[in-house]
Amino acid sequence: MRPVITPDSGRTPDESQAASGRLGGLRTTRTFKPRRRGLSPSRQAVLDEHGPQWLLALTGDTLVFTRPTVLEIGIGGGEALLAMAAADPDTDVIGVDVHTPGIAAVVQAIVAERRGNMHLVDGDVLEFAGRLPAGGLAGISIFFPDPWPKQSQRWRRLVTAEHVDRLVPTLAPGGYVHLATDIADYAEQMVAVCGAHPELHGGPIERPATRPVTRYERKGLDAGRTIVDLWYIRGARGGRS
Repeated sequence: MRPVITPDSGRTPDESQAASGRLGGLRTTRTFKPRRRGLSPSRQAVLDEHGPQWLLALTGDTLVFTRPTVLEIGIGGGEALLAMAAADPDTDVIGVDVHTPGIAAVVQAIVAERRGNMHLVDGDVLEFAGRLPAGGLAGISIFFPDPWPKQSQRWRRLVTAEHVDRLVPTLAPGGYVHLATDIADYAEQMVAVCGAHPELHGGPIERPATRPVTRYERKGLDAGRTIVDLWYIRGARGGRS
């Protein structure tokens, strides 16, 4: 069964414009550079045939979620996204990435494995944010985002105060943000940014056994780097919602 994710046709034009302005309509720093590497003929054929069924438009009306929905930002090869969808068929998952080959790989897996609780977005989450309803998400996962290691590139990092401010309102009270990185100074930045947000509380946790291992995690481990997981809940400071 496909997840039930529909446009919010009940909004007035003024309400839709206001929601877009809060989350997706403001000018912002792009965090990613689109990577449109060519696809193999077989994968291109799968994307052409099945992509329209599973891809959500980057911009448009606000979506309505009728089941618990989790957003993964930066799906890479899709390992974590597919594992999350398989582990909890009663939760819908949306994966967003600018890496078209990764999107195509997941569409191919959805078709092969008959996954029904998934949608994908080929583009920048900062643009897609305008379609997310306020308080609509059960959780947001950000696993091993591009570290942009050079000092001159740090402004491109995803986890900044500006971007977290825009994404937190899309979480339901009690909704979570799960982050993982193998870059020590990025982990410090995540702790500082999320710890300073008035609606988030949490911090470093032991690696959850339920978090799938991704290729980026394996690369980090092979390089001898330490993996850091962080977990934050949206709620009043000092107590869980």
